Amino acid sequence: MRLLRRRSDTPAAVERAEPVDPASGADSLDPRRTPGKGKPTPRRREAQRRRTGPVAPPPRTRREAYRRMREQGADRKAELREGLRTGDERYLTPRDRGPERRLVRDIVDSRRNAGVLFLFVAVVYMIGLFVRDVRFQAIAVSLWLTVLVLLVADSTVLGLRIRKLIRERFPDTRQSMRGLIFYGVTRATMIRRWRAPKPQASVGDRV
Repeated sequence: MRLLRRRSDTPAAVERAEPVDPASGADSLDPRRTPGKGKPTPRRREAQRRRTGPVAPPPRTRREAYRRMREQGADRKAELREGLRTGDERYLTPRDRGPERRLVRDIVDSRRNAGVLFLFVAVVYMIGLFVRDVRFQAIAVSLWLTVLVLLVADSTVLGLRIRKLIRERFPDTRQSMRGLIFYGVTRATMIRRWRAPKPQASVGDRV
């Protein structure tokens, strides 16, 4: 028993029994362990909070929650309108995306199109169907036929221009030429301020 007591009291035993302080840096001397960064790695939630700022507290009442929903909806609508105004691809529909479609829009928006008269004459023609005045009906029909002829001629010129520029600038495009021409003619029949995406080219600009 005396031998065991003396052996346990030796400095080596005391040294082995002593706990190692993790903050004392002793782990860095162990070759089996990888040295740390010196500071704890932030969690994903904490990193996200640092990037976006402090998270707003949850709404306390139903009215406050409804007000926040309206504000978020208004912000999304404003962002969408701005994206449509600038022609940002992220906010466009699949029908309007692509450099070919952008070029077609610029071609249409940079010229005066006879197609914008189509809506006005269509309204006059519909009114003429309900008016029993023979002279007014004759004028409405004549105006309608004249605009149709102008529309066909202008659409033909517009289609040829679209075909020419698309082949020059996008010779390897996979989009249908017929679809691009129809896209341009449809846009040309709309009033300028009603067009979406908003026109990026002014009338008379060289495309």
